[in-house]
Amino acid sequence: MTANPPFFITTPIYYVNDLPHLGHAYTTVACDVVARFMRLDGRRVWFLTGTDEHGQKVEQSARAAGISPQELTDRNSAGFRDMTRLLGISNDDFIRTTEPRQGAVAGARTPRRALSRSVFRMVLGAR
Repeated sequence: MTANPPFFITTPIYYVNDLPHLGHAYTTVACDVVARFMRLDGRRVWFLTGTDEHGQKVEQSARAAGISPQELTDRNSAGFRDMTRLLGISNDDFIRTTEPRQGAVAGARTPRRALSRSVFRMVLGAR
C-alpha cells in the first residue's frame, strides 16, 4: 500500500435550474475544508466541483425564465463558478456535464477503465 495515497473529493454536481444558495456554499466549503486538511497532511489531492446541466427541471426553469436551456445553464453555471471564486475554494477543476471531456468518461463502455485513465491520472499528476 502506498504511504501517501492520492485523495479524491468532489462536491455534489449542482443542478443549474437556479443560482447557487447557502446550501451549495455549505457543501462546497465542507469539501474545501477536507481537501485543505488532506493537503496539509501531505496527501496529493484532486478536488472537483461542477454543474449538472441536464434534466427536465433545467428545461422547465428555462421556459419559465423565457430563455433557452443553454442560456440558463451558461448563466447559472457561471454563478456556481463565481461562488467558488468568491469563497476562495481550492478546487482543482470545475466541470460542466455538457463539456465534451465529461461525456468521454461518462459514455465509456468500461467506466472503471475510463476513470483510471482520466480522473486518477489527474490525481497522480499527469494533468
